[in-house]
Amino acid sequence: MKFELEPHHRNVPDEELIADVKRVAVALGKSSVTIDKYNERGQFHSTTLTRRLGSWFAVLERAGLEKTRNLHISNEEMFDNLVEVWLRLGRQPKYNDLTKAVSKFSSGTYEKRFGGWRAALEAFVKWANEGEAPSMPEVQAKVATRKTPRNINWRLRALVLMRDGARCRLCGANPASGATLHVDHIKPWSKGGETVLENLQILCEACNIGKSNVEIG
Repeated sequence: MKFELEPHHRNVPDEELIADVKRVAVALGKSSVTIDKYNERGQFHSTTLTRRLGSWFAVLERAGLEKTRNLHISNEEMFDNLVEVWLRLGRQPKYNDLTKAVSKFSSGTYEKRFGGWRAALEAFVKWANEGEAPSMPEVQAKVATRKTPRNINWRLRALVLMRDGARCRLCGANPASGATLHVDHIKPWSKGGETVLENLQILCEACNIGKSNVEIG
């Protein structure tokens, strides 16, 4: 047995890459090829083609195949799913993390929608940041009226998650240690607490139950 490097595809002509996508489509008997199916059957990896041609849509167009996209899934649903995955993992999700066990959608679905995995994460962060809730001073300006709903939307959950580093602010537990994480009001809603970034925190399930609606510093 001897060590050998995997083939390097940087200099493969575009025509050869496109021909391989067409070959996979014929083998599948389909008018299009998803990223996941191509990675299963293709000679190259999908990233080799998307880096060369810009996106999987561009690859399909060059190959004369139909563009695949589930138009019934909204960007909001896909971002909500990323928040759930981030909470479960306790860290920024990586491409290979989006298995059926932890995610509603595959990494390939995000690649197809946004043109690449990194582009999907950048769009997610932009979505979260653009929807930041009003700050605490603005909310307290009118104490008599509630300014925010009790429900914590997914965009705000994403901001809390990234700020707190996906770990419990009381004990430091994270999913790697087996903890289940929740986004919680620091000053309870029942005692006048608002649903704003400054009044939210990540707690593990044990600390959240132990808190028992008592205000924390």
